[in-house]
Amino acid sequence: MINHGKDVKIFSCNANKALASKIADELELPLGNADVGMFSDGEIAVNVNEPVRGSDVYIVQSTSYPVNDNLMELLIMIDAFKRASAARITAVMPYFGYARQDRKSKARDPISAKLVADLLETAGADRVLTMDLHAAQIQGFFNIPVDHLLGGTTLAHYYLDKFEKRDDVVVVSPDLGSVTRARNFASKLDVPIAIIDKRRPKPNVSEVMNIIGDIKDKRVILVDDMIDTAGTICNGANALAERGAKEVYACCSHGVLSGPAMERIEKSAIKELLTLDTIEIPAEKISGKIKTSTVAPLFAEAIRRIYGDGSVSELF
Repeated sequence: MINHGKDVKIFSCNANKALASKIADELELPLGNADVGMFSDGEIAVNVNEPVRGSDVYIVQSTSYPVNDNLMELLIMIDAFKRASAARITAVMPYFGYARQDRKSKARDPISAKLVADLLETAGADRVLTMDLHAAQIQGFFNIPVDHLLGGTTLAHYYLDKFEKRDDVVVVSPDLGSVTRARNFASKLDVPIAIIDKRRPKPNVSEVMNIIGDIKDKRVILVDDMIDTAGTICNGANALAERGAKEVYACCSHGVLSGPAMERIEKSAIKELLTLDTIEIPAEKISGKIKTSTVAPLFAEAIRRIYGDGSVSELF
């Protein structure tokens, strides 16, 4: 078995070329020469315009919207490199789509995250490099190595620079399921945490929110792994403002921002939303409220360590 190839090559599909270019720049490598397009009937067309025989190939592709097109681009490109005799193929998935379908929540539900894992392996991926899976247990769906990066450190560095004095800063978990993430994030800033407890008194009745912790006259930071339609985060922000929070900030690793998300964020009490660039934000969703931090240095260092057979977990 070949542990790694003779050299490193970084390629990109279409989902997040900007991040792929930044990762390649961090590694002082050119971005690989490949074209990913579409035939007139909608089939994915991949052309690799340089040899990869014996190389350690990394394909950067977030499976964000349009999820199925981006997933098929990744699978077909993996197949192309496998057939071109690449020594090792790593799927670099800053955002892993279908991660929320990780279990059967009701009868006859699919477990789509497991299906995606099987597809990646069947296509020919030798390992996966991803960030902030919605459920960390998804690593167990794979029979190949999965390196799971954490975006909390990058987010925390932003606020360490932004808030020099943090005596009045509180990190808030938007729900009970995110408490561990919020606690870890708060420890990096050395600030206390609070928790939003959401309940529905009866069906079709608005949620009643209780805040566990002191947030009155505080600058609060809501932290979550992803923001999709922004309902949870915006309801939480409004509840915090109504209960006396001085300023409300929000941050996440993955800014999915689908459906009514932008309208909700603009109308909410959120002063600023920080997201990582795991998903490229289209021009029509760029807002003065949204700030972005890059994860390129973190992914580049992970790639260095993977190629050199070093420890990735030491990054955290």
